[in-house]
Amino acid sequence: MKKIKIEIQHFLGCPNSPILIERVKEVITNLDNVSYSEVLIDTNEKAEEIKFRGSPTLLINGEDFENEPEPESPALACRYYPNGLPTVRQIENHLQDLIKSQK
Repeated sequence: MKKIKIEIQHFLGCPNSPILIERVKEVITNLDNVSYSEVLIDTNEKAEEIKFRGSPTLLINGEDFENEPEPESPALACRYYPNGLPTVRQIENHLQDLIKSQK
């Protein structure tokens, strides 16, 4: 089974980053086939380089969790989640679906 790559992109001082990080870690605690990383975005240059969607951004296998396209003008900015931050249940369901599709 292919490893699932989970990446959280964020900047220091973002009030939502620790919440999302905690939720993702809670979900992946018992999963073996996951590679987890946090990417600190600390300059506008880095934001432009990785096409930063705002803090925090959750990528799973390189895909944005909410299918948000790469912005035309990336910058160090907070990310707005219209329905609130992804919940533990939403993250869990997404990963379970991904795992099932790999079998």
